[in-house]
Parts: sequence; C-alpha cells; structure tokens
Amino acid sequence: MNDDTVSAALAEASARRRSVALRGGDVFCGMHRRVVDADEIDLRSRRAILEYEPRDLTVAVECGLTAAQLEQTLREHRQFLPLDAPDAPQASVGGILATGWSGPRRHRYGRPRDLFIGSGFALADGTLARAGGMVVKNVAGYDLSRLFVGSMGTLAVLLRANFKTLPLPESTRIFLAALPAGTRERAFAQVRNLRPEPSAAWWVAGYEREIDGEPGDDGRIAILLECDNALLERATLDWRAALGRAGIPETRLLDAGAHASFTRLLDAPMRLPGIHALAYRSPSLPTQALALADNLAEVVDRFDMQRDLLVDIMNGDVTIRAVGDAASFQQMAGMLDDALHDRAPRARILAGGGEAHDRLDCFGLLPNALARMRALKERFDPHGILNPGIAFFDGRRA
Repeated sequence: MNDDTVSAALAEASARRRSVALRGGDVFCGMHRRVVDADEIDLRSRRAILEYEPRDLTVAVECGLTAAQLEQTLREHRQFLPLDAPDAPQASVGGILATGWSGPRRHRYGRPRDLFIGSGFALADGTLARAGGMVVKNVAGYDLSRLFVGSMGTLAVLLRANFKTLPLPESTRIFLAALPAGTRERAFAQVRNLRPEPSAAWWVAGYEREIDGEPGDDGRIAILLECDNALLERATLDWRAALGRAGIPETRLLDAGAHASFTRLLDAPMRLPGIHALAYRSPSLPTQALALADNLAEVVDRFDMQRDLLVDIMNGDVTIRAVGDAASFQQMAGMLDDALHDRAPRARILAGGGEAHDRLDCFGLLPNALARMRALKERFDPHGILNPGIAFFDGRRA
C-alpha cells in the first residue's frame, strides 16, 4: 500500500463509519485486545528505506520496515538504533512506536521515541500530513510525532518514521554467570555500580531453553558490555573483579556469539511454550525490582504454574511468564490476572492468554491523564474508526 492507497481506504472507512484494524508484524498483538468486525489495512509491504544520510546520522523509513532490516542497513555504515524489539525479523518500526516499546538499553541510549525526530502519517479521515523532519535539533514546544508513540494506532496511521542514528560500538561482549546461593542481592548491587556502565543487564530465573547461561541456586545474570576496543579488556578485568566481590566464582564471556545471545534475551519475553501461558511486564525502580519479582513469583506459585522471571537490573522492569495446565488454564487465567495486578497494578500483558486474552486486563492501572487522552482521541478520530477498543483510553472502562 502506498500513501495514497492508505489515504483512500481511510477516507472511505470514515465516510462509512467503518472500523479499521491496522496490520503490522503482529509481534505486539498480545499487548492489546483484538479489533473485531473491522476492515484491515495491511502495512507489511511498506518496507522501504526512504532517506539515509550516514554523515548526518539520520534515516527515514516506511513504518512496515522490520527492526532487523533497519539494523542490517545501519550496520553497513557502523551505525545502529536501540529499538531492542523482540522478534526483530517480524517486528515493524510502526509497531515498536505504536506500542511505546522501550528496551533494556534505554537508560544508556534513550528510548525509540527519544530518537524519533519526524513522521509522516494519515489521519482518520484520510488526510496525509507530516511533522518534524530530518534535522536533529532542540525544539521548544510539543513534538507532534511523539504524540503517536504508545497510542496503539488509535490516533493516526504512521507511514514514515525519521530517526537520529547512533555510532555502533566497536566491541560487544556478553557476561554470563550462575549465582551461588545467597549472592543475588550483592550481585544486583555490584552490577548497578559497574564502570563502564553496562548497556543492559538482567537477572534470570527460568527461561532455560530461551536464554543462555547455566542456572545457579540464586538464578543467573547476563550483562551486555558495549565499548571501544581500547576499553574492552580493562573493563572485563574490572567487571570480573566486581562480580567476584559479590561471591560469583566464574563468569563466561561471549564475543562472537554476543549479538545472538542478546537477541535471545530480547526475544524471551514474547516466547511462549504454548497457548496455555501468559507473559507480563511491570515497570519498577531498580532498587525495588527484586522485591516485585518475588511477589509476582509467589502469586504464580500459588496457582501451581511453572514460572520464568526476567528482571532488568538497570531499568527495573520485571517480566514474568506463567505456564499452566492445558485442562485448567482458561478457567484460571482470569484469577491469575487479578492476583498479579493486585501485586503489580501497572503490569501489562505482553503475550498469551489464549481464548481468555480479551477478557483480561491488558493494560493495568489507568493513568491520571486518561481524560486528556480521550479528548485527544476525540479530536484526532471523532468517529472512533482507528483500532477501536485496543488502547486503555479508547473504549475501556473508566
């Protein structure tokens, strides 16, 4: 679909008051309810690199382009974007922005929205418009493009995204270590104080088929080091010494396999062993993430389900996966959902739930700005045709 085709489809749907469902890579479809009884606009064919100026560190792409395709293009010029999306060969740039996805390297490089400098989009009535541009600069006032980030495609259809790119680090190394009993808290403290600062770091319990590393009595950690070649070996010595002070006797290093290992860590939260599973992610402060992880683990244990935990040490996100029995999962899913939200009100479903999915609380705690968000929805899409009901401010209980 080109811009004019999308515009015409929206204009017709608006005139007929017909709902429209936007189709991308489907990687993030578990994060929201389904759109039912709607015309579909399939954006997956929109995969062009529209403009790329490596010397200016800027790139413009169609929003159906996948994260993997964009990464490959940028790597050829020793540049990158920290989109950090799961299932990068399928995840579209538009889906990453629409869901407001934030990856584990955001504390160092910023979120995708922070590097998003311009857009092209189609409004609900078919009007084509642009905001921002290809120039990286500080602007006083509101950035319209960023309004669409996290809107779940309910305000406009993103067609084009302009980004500021970053120089690719010279060296990448993954550190993997099993934690002996009683070392988890000390390991957390040491990892948060490592210098140079890790680009990403996780504590892992479970995910033994999806994530590298041998499990210890207190789980295991995975740490990503990105730095200049001149710093690599010195940083490695310092990091190993710091982990040793936490009581960790051995650390495994991955160089050639670092990128693949990092990819598996990104993919794990969306990987489900079957339809009888649910995955949630809840924000937290890094200093409170372990306590939240223990609370959520206690809930899943109460339901006698298998659990896997992934804690972002640098940012505080807690991801938990619950896998139930095929015979009882659909009946238990609603009770599990309620119990998890009692402990983590801001938890969001990432994937799973099977037939029960649309009856669950996909979004968690409603934001204080809900009324303003609904007012914006009314202004941008007065007939409510765009992805109706999938965002917390669109068609959900107050």
